[in-house]
Amino acid sequence: MIEKAIGTCVLSADQIDEGVKCVAAQLNGQFKRAVVVVVVPGGIFFSADLLRQLNFDVVMETISCPHTPGERHNPSPIVFHPNVPLAGEDIILVDDAIESGGTMKRLVAHLRSHYAVNSISVATLFVKPGRVAVGAQEYYGMAMQSDELLVGYGLPWAHKNRNLPYIARLKNISE
Repeated sequence: MIEKAIGTCVLSADQIDEGVKCVAAQLNGQFKRAVVVVVVPGGIFFSADLLRQLNFDVVMETISCPHTPGERHNPSPIVFHPNVPLAGEDIILVDDAIESGGTMKRLVAHLRSHYAVNSISVATLFVKPGRVAVGAQEYYGMAMQSDELLVGYGLPWAHKNRNLPYIARLKNISE
C-alpha cells in the first residue's frame, strides 16, 4: 500500500505557495514575453500555480521525457511537438524539481540543438544538492538540503500520489 511509503511532510502547501511566489517574482523581473514549456507530467501542478502569477505574455507548450524517480540516468525518448514557432523566442522550461539534473540537461540540450531559440531558462519549485549543471539560467523557490526521495505536488512514487497538496519524504517501506 503506497500510503505506508509516505513519510513526514517536507514542504507544506503554504511553503509550496511561498516557493511559487518566489519563482514568479524572479521571472516577472526578467521577462516581458516567453514561451513556457511545461515538462509533463511532473510540472503540471507547479506550472498551473506559477503561470497564474506571471504578469508577462506567455505562450505554452509541453514536453515529456518520463523517468523513474531516483534514477540517475534517463534513457527515455524526448517527446516534443511544438505548436508555435520557437525561433528567436525566450524559453522557460517549467518542472516540479531538479533532482539529479540529468533529464533537465537533456531537455535544454534538445531545445538548443533543434530550435534557434533566443534563450533557455529553467523554473522549478526546488532543486536538490549534488545536481549536475543543466546549462541554463535556473529560477527556483528553494534548495533542498537532502537528496532523499520525495512524493507529492507532481512528484510520483510508483506512478501515484502526484496529487498530494504537499511534498513528503518517502519512508523505507520496511519501517
